[in-house]
Amino acid sequence: MEIITEWYDENKLMLIDFAVKFAVALIIFIVGKIVSRIISNVVKKVLLHKKVDPTVVSFIGSIVYGLAMAFTIIAAISHLGFNTTSLVAIIGAAGLAIGLALQGSLSNFASGVLLISFRPFKAGDFVEVSGIAGVVEEVLVFSTTLKTGDNKSVIIPNNSITGGTITNYSTKPTRRIDLVIGVSYDADLAKTKEVLSTVVTKDERVLKDQAVTIGVSELADSSVNLVVRPWVKSSDYWPTYFDLLENIKVALDEAGIEIPYPHLSVNVNQETANEE
Repeated sequence: MEIITEWYDENKLMLIDFAVKFAVALIIFIVGKIVSRIISNVVKKVLLHKKVDPTVVSFIGSIVYGLAMAFTIIAAISHLGFNTTSLVAIIGAAGLAIGLALQGSLSNFASGVLLISFRPFKAGDFVEVSGIAGVVEEVLVFSTTLKTGDNKSVIIPNNSITGGTITNYSTKPTRRIDLVIGVSYDADLAKTKEVLSTVVTKDERVLKDQAVTIGVSELADSSVNLVVRPWVKSSDYWPTYFDLLENIKVALDEAGIEIPYPHLSVNVNQETANEE
């Protein structure tokens, strides 16, 4: 007991100084934790106000909180008198190693933030990205989910989307249907155009305030190709497309206008041997 008392008397000032530093470091940690939480909440509110995806908001909020807490812990340890240079170097090296290991995921995350921030499309839009066409179901931090026409869910990494061409078919209220109709070289082109115009005009979904283009586009090997380009509402595109093709075929048949198709000619040469 006397040894402990003697040691305490010799190191009393040092212990008091350490206790004060520890108390201050504890206060720094507590205040830093509160401030970190406040900063994280402010960042979340700003992002939510800008209508950023909640998943991204939560993730970014966690990152901000983690960084703020890292600075807080380093400051608290530094106040205790420990050398934090080595600690910072270790944290930096660990962060670099993690970043290199997860560079693909980080690229997807950054791309997801860009997609949600700049909004080239939103849930419900019909788009074509990375060679896949479908309706956007969900835009997440690392990937985007499309529902294709045959009801398949396709999950596409976000960096593949931002690194390629994005075609959004839902941003405009109207779309132009491009049809190519081939007729025989013997067909009366004036009569053909009249038939095509009649079919298009009869369809109520075709917009009457937009000009319909009907004209010869190509003199092909076995047909004269005409383009038919009416305008419709974006929501009516595919139903009108299919109906126009069918109705044009029926109308051309009724008008006696031939739609050529490939023919295969087979020539058989028969040789007769003279028998002696």
